[in-house]
Amino acid sequence: MHKKNDWFDPKDKQCKAYDNTLTGKNAIDLHTHTKFSDGSLTPEELIDYALYKGLKAIAITDHDTVDALDRAVAYAADKDIELIPGVELSTEWRDKDIHIVGLDIDYKAKGFTEYLSEFVDSRDVRNEKMCALLTEAGMPMTYAQLKERFPDSVITRGHYARFMLEKGYTTYLKEAFERYIGDNGPYFVPREKTTAADGVRLIKEAGGIPIVAHPMLYHMNWDRIQTLIDELKPLGLMGIEAAYTTNSAAEERETREFAARNGLLVSGGSDYHGEAKPLTDLGLGFGNLYVSADIWKEMKAAPRS
Repeated sequence: MHKKNDWFDPKDKQCKAYDNTLTGKNAIDLHTHTKFSDGSLTPEELIDYALYKGLKAIAITDHDTVDALDRAVAYAADKDIELIPGVELSTEWRDKDIHIVGLDIDYKAKGFTEYLSEFVDSRDVRNEKMCALLTEAGMPMTYAQLKERFPDSVITRGHYARFMLEKGYTTYLKEAFERYIGDNGPYFVPREKTTAADGVRLIKEAGGIPIVAHPMLYHMNWDRIQTLIDELKPLGLMGIEAAYTTNSAAEERETREFAARNGLLVSGGSDYHGEAKPLTDLGLGFGNLYVSADIWKEMKAAPRS
């Protein structure tokens, strides 16, 4: 059983909650990632860790891929935990990156899988270009090397950062983003994105629950978030993520109040990535996160037509 993550330092005060479990606390986590996108755990390891934590349910929401879900669903089938098939779509709204989480999706729906296949093809082209630019800049790498180093993963900039650190091109993980491959970095190549509206539509067509992920990370004021919701709700948007690792208590409260005013479901999750985000723990975030199973109960009961 995957009981503890080796990269957590128990002496670090920020990690004080990592040895705790959520057993008996009716807790869930609706936003997690595996190694099939940019997390570090296999689906089986993630489920084992969720069981150790005492979580009642967990949603696997890998970035733009559902490749982990067959294994996850099969592994969780005879265990005391509910596995919720999900995805996190990278979308764009008015030149702003917006992530749309889809929960309880039919991840084998034809139109949905066709979209993901096309998206991965366009990402491959982007990654080839970025590797060429970085190589020209004196940091040699190929896309084939990245895929070999991170097998069965959809290669993201997080993988670039880890590869660059391992090769000695950077001295710490965030340096790759700060100097080279961040949104405004000299070697960043934008990838093809779908619109937020299309993201909502795709999730609805796959029978899922579309959720605006971590709205506080977009650094938009509430008026602008309101405009986003006003555009997406008529298309089928059902919820917004209020409980999130980096949210303060005030931000969570404000997001819950915003959801209530707009007739939106409330979602929540850690955005757990394992080793890639070592201060974020499953179900606990930085230590104070709590997502009640009642949230998922309300979601499942909501009409999806």
